[in-house]
Amino acid sequence: MAENSGPKSSVELAMERLRKRDEDSGVERTPLTDEQKASIAETRNFYAAKLAQEDVLYQSKVVELMDPAEREVLQQRFRREREHLTTERDAKIEKIRSGRN
Repeated sequence: MAENSGPKSSVELAMERLRKRDEDSGVERTPLTDEQKASIAETRNFYAAKLAQEDVLYQSKVVELMDPAEREVLQQRFRREREHLTTERDAKIEKIRSGRN
């Protein structure tokens, strides 16, 4: 405990426990390179824009619909598309983190 800057938050304590558990199970933690960080940021920005675009399109269409059944269908499509984009984004970020890009 070289750095004793006061009590630790519960988040800091939890992170220490997770690092210790990873260490005990043999998981190596390698810091991200600047290139990986930039690539992850670019990926996040790209998908944030795609998600915002989907949101705008959904909002513009839902305003026009009066039938609850049609609204429900549109809402389900919107949720599926958001889930698809989020899953795709997360997979690409994981690929970048693991160095398989």
